[in-house]
Amino acid sequence: MLLYSRVSIPLVRPFKTSFGTQTTRDAVLLIYREKGFEAYSEAVTDNEPLYGYEDNHTLLHIIRDELMDFFSPDLEPEEFNEKASRIKGHNMAKGTLEMLLWDINAKREGKPLSNFLGKSKGYADVGISIGMTSLEEELSIIEKALKAGYKRIKVKIEKGYDLKLLRAIRDRFGDIPLSADANQDYKREDFVHLKKLDEFGLLYLEQPLPKDDILGHSLLKKEMKTPICLDESIETVTAATNAIEMGAVDVINIKPGRVGGLRNSLEIMEIARGNGIGVWIGGMLETGIGRAFNISLASNSLVNMPGDTSPNSRYFRKDITNETFTMREGRIEPMKGNGVGVTVDFSYLKDVEIEGGRIID
Repeated sequence: MLLYSRVSIPLVRPFKTSFGTQTTRDAVLLIYREKGFEAYSEAVTDNEPLYGYEDNHTLLHIIRDELMDFFSPDLEPEEFNEKASRIKGHNMAKGTLEMLLWDINAKREGKPLSNFLGKSKGYADVGISIGMTSLEEELSIIEKALKAGYKRIKVKIEKGYDLKLLRAIRDRFGDIPLSADANQDYKREDFVHLKKLDEFGLLYLEQPLPKDDILGHSLLKKEMKTPICLDESIETVTAATNAIEMGAVDVINIKPGRVGGLRNSLEIMEIARGNGIGVWIGGMLETGIGRAFNISLASNSLVNMPGDTSPNSRYFRKDITNETFTMREGRIEPMKGNGVGVTVDFSYLKDVEIEGGRIID
């Protein structure tokens, strides 16, 4: 039986980017049941198509009305990807089903997902992503994050809220590992301004230009000393290959739900490693389900930079999983149980569920 559940979980604090401000995590979860276990996955869409063209409504439509023609719980993830390639785009919908198959197959073989994916380091290095608030509040959050042991600080920026913030961080904390994420807020005419960010010695500047402007990032990379990280631009293996070949990227932020799942993520990681490109695993404010997938992937030996996957408590006072992740010395270990290693607190799920039902019996 395959079920879906749409949930809305309050965040500990609002999370503001150049796209807008989130106060809840509005997620679509898939729950598969067969004798002996349950398997899970989580979509990275939201209620509105602000991050990309997919949202929770289109995702459920594509899954129920299109991708079910190609899905079976007895498929390997690669087989599903091949069948589902007939549907153009909609990688978030595809990725939700593809990752579910990874959990199903790992549980059937009795292996933790982190080991099922390949060679695991046994831990994921953890960085923190800080949404836009007030300058003083952000400085306070950074101070606490450094004391907690986070291995990289990332702040969200936008036009008009960048130089002052970065200068204040450097003035107070000195040479900490710092990056900035623009979420596509700048354009080519902003190159002169963006070059001013070089003075702050950032690890990288993430996604400064619109996601379709790979050439623009290539041109910007030639102008700036700061390494360029691509996030929203990397929707497919082909996009990653093109960005590398065009000299548009130094670092890639892989979000498995965005690139169509874990198989594509692993392929991008291999390509990046072969071309000397840094790799880390990003997050989309996922619940413990999506977080378990991200940490399993981030523990892979091909990942060489701290990611964005903080402990559950960073975002939720209460999560929908019974298990929680704990950070020690800037690292989180993947769950040791079979598959993703987490289980759902169905009592709390009922409290936060907006809609749910069967997809297949």
